[in-house]
This record gives sequence, C-alpha cells and structure tokens, in this order.
Amino acid sequence: MSPGGAGCSHRLLLTVGWLLLAGLHSACGTNVTAAQDPGLVHEGEGESEGEEEAESESESESESEAENEAQSATEEDASNQTVVKEVEFGMCTVTCGVGIREVILTNGCPGGESKCIVRVEECRGPVDCGWGRPVTESLDSVRLPCVHISPVNRFKYVWKLLRPDQQPIILANDSAILEVRREVHPLIFECATLDNNEIIATVKFTVYTTSELQMKRSARPDTDAVLVFVLTIGVVICIFVIFILIFIIINWGAVKSFWGEKASTTEIQSELSSMRYKDSTSLDQSPTEIPGNEDDALSEWNE
Repeated sequence: MSPGGAGCSHRLLLTVGWLLLAGLHSACGTNVTAAQDPGLVHEGEGESEGEEEAESESESESESEAENEAQSATEEDASNQTVVKEVEFGMCTVTCGVGIREVILTNGCPGGESKCIVRVEECRGPVDCGWGRPVTESLDSVRLPCVHISPVNRFKYVWKLLRPDQQPIILANDSAILEVRREVHPLIFECATLDNNEIIATVKFTVYTTSELQMKRSARPDTDAVLVFVLTIGVVICIFVIFILIFIIINWGAVKSFWGEKASTTEIQSELSSMRYKDSTSLDQSPTEIPGNEDDALSEWNE
C-alpha cells in the first residue's frame, strides 16, 4: 500500500468517526428534548389551569359583589318605600262580656288622611254583666236576650232557672233569645255565653208577675212627669238666658249708655249725700265751740 492510500484511509476513518459522533450527539439531543417535553407540557397545562381557576374565582367574586349590591339596593328601595304604620284601638262597645271595637290607623292612611278605620275586631270585658233588661215584655210574657254579637250561631248559650237554696235548673233552650211566660211568683233566669267551651259572659234577669208589672207601670208615670217638668223648666230658663245675651250683644251701645247714665246718677247721689253728711256734722259741732269762746272771753276780763 502506498503512503498516499494510507493517508486517504485515515481521513476516511476520521470523517466516519466524526459523522458517528455527530449522529450520537443529535440522537442524545432528541432524547433529552423528548424527556423534557412532558414536564414542560404539564407545567404549561398547570399554568393554564391556574389562570382559568383565577379567572373563574374573579368572575364568581364579581358576580357575588353584583348580587350583594343589587340586594342592598332593593333593601334600600324597600326601606324607602315602606312607611311606619301606627295603630290605635277604639272603645269597646260593651263594658262586660263580648263586643266589638274599631282598629284605627293613625299613620299611612290613603289619601293623606290623619285617621282611617282598618278593621273591626272582637273585644271582651268582665264576664259578669249583672242584671239585664228584657228585649220586649207584655203582661203575659217576656223575651230575654243573652249576651252575643253577630253571627249569633257562633256562640253556645246555656239558660238556667235560679232557685234560692237549690241547684239551678238547666233549660233545654239553647238559643240567644228566651221567651218566658209570667207566673204567680217572680222568676230569676241566668244565661251563660260560651265560646269554645269557655264562659265569656253571664247575665241575669228577673221576670216579675203580672201584678208586680202593673204596679211598676202605675208608679212610673209620676216620676216621669216630675222628670219631664224639671227638664222643661230647665230648657225654658236656658232659652231665656240665651235670648237675653243675644239682645245685649245686638244692642250693646244702648245698654252701655244706659248703664253709663245710671252710674253717673248714682255718683251724683252719693256726692249729694256726702255733702249733706258734712253739713250736718258741721252744724252739730258749732254749738260746742261757742261756749269755749265765751269762757276764754270771761277769763280775759277777769284778768
């Protein structure tokens, strides 16, 4: 082999070796990149997921803030629109038992009114109503009412016939009105009004006999006549006083001048009486003064 051929072979070997080394380096670089790419991909995915979560959280926070602002705005509008309403209660129609009363609104009435009636409700007082009066009565019978309000059938009524030193007799009648015929002796009845098996009112009645009723009716006109007479006299006196006051107001000038003249005449009369009194006192004192002067003259002459 010639030295030139050996040199060429060496060059070829060197070039082949360099090529092999270059191929190995390139292969290692690709493997390194392939090994590093999944991590990088995961990191990119983590960053994108974090960004998406942050965006979703910011969106949810903004939505919650908007909802809170809208809720607060609606609450403010409702508070501005609502008006404080004050309520007071009227007088009950009864002083015992069950009655009705008015519920009056004193603030927030429609049309700017100062007061308006909202509703009518039930009111109650003491249970014992004492002695009642019949609805109608005649010489033969009498109708007794039990304490109730409308509707009548809402309550339950228990009528009793009271007897002295004995148990009361419960009557079969359970209506609000009891009609009783008069008997030889006076009778006492009691009615109890029940609401849900609770006694809310009791009232008693005395049913007199026919003769007792006639006596009461015969004695009543005298008292009624006296009462009517007294009331008539009082009304006449009041009317007379009113007419006098009206006359004085209408003719005030004439009344004033009349009273002025009367006052002047009384003053003149009082002055004249005072002058007469002074004159009489001076005349009474003059005779007593004269002897004193004579005594003085005699004492001077004696000296």
